[in-house]
Amino acid sequence: MFKHQKNSVALQPLPISPEHRDYLKHVRRQKIMVGFTQVFILILAFGLWEICAACKFVDPFITSQPSRVFKTMLMLHQEGVLIEHIAVTCLETVIGFVLGTVLGTIAAIVLWWSEFISKVSEPYLVILNSLPKIALGPIFIVWIGAGPAAIIVMTLAISLIVTILEVLNGFLAIDKEKIKLVQTFGGTKLQVMAKVILPASLPTIINALKINVGLSWVGVIVGEFLVSKAGLGYLIVYGGQVFKLDLVMTSVLILGVAAALMYQGVVYLEKMLVKRQGQ
Repeated sequence: MFKHQKNSVALQPLPISPEHRDYLKHVRRQKIMVGFTQVFILILAFGLWEICAACKFVDPFITSQPSRVFKTMLMLHQEGVLIEHIAVTCLETVIGFVLGTVLGTIAAIVLWWSEFISKVSEPYLVILNSLPKIALGPIFIVWIGAGPAAIIVMTLAISLIVTILEVLNGFLAIDKEKIKLVQTFGGTKLQVMAKVILPASLPTIINALKINVGLSWVGVIVGEFLVSKAGLGYLIVYGGQVFKLDLVMTSVLILGVAAALMYQGVVYLEKMLVKRQGQ
């Protein structure tokens, strides 16, 4: 019983100093102000857009307006196609995002592991990264066929090389002294990778994830522009062809919301990993 009481006392949190409490309040207040300002700017932008279109300062046929976008969204929902198009694009984006990140990280590990392969691959990676990926779209369609597979490959073409270069640079930037210390105690190359390289490169990998969010959406939409029978990219192309610019703006705004949610998911993952690493 005495031992249990002793442990309970030991687990009690340390008292917070007044300075620390004031600092936490300042951080919380600043976070609230940032969120409020972001929401205010968004509401202001949509409000000005609606007013300018209603007052004919801009042509609502060309620029659309929030009320017309909302009506278009309701119309798509009533027709039962809104969720289908969103689901198709989101599924292709998530698949391309996961494959690009996983394959890019694995390729970066291989290049770090073998200096010979890294030196041989360097000029090819630079050239592939410089190529206009959109120009490869018709080639992918001929090779793979018109369908979701070609769209996912298009996404990989845009995001994979960037991920490899980003993660590899993070691996190479690790302090050499830490690696030598592990090797001095008899650590193998696999142990160096598991105990030093990967944990220290966590911020780099998270940054690559954040970059891949945008690249994955770009790749999917470009692929849907070229070959698609469903998806938000398809709606944008169709709306432009028949001059239904309300449909175009609706699809663009939905894309913006979906990309923002995906980015926030990566931010949440980052907080979880950092918290777990700290523990």
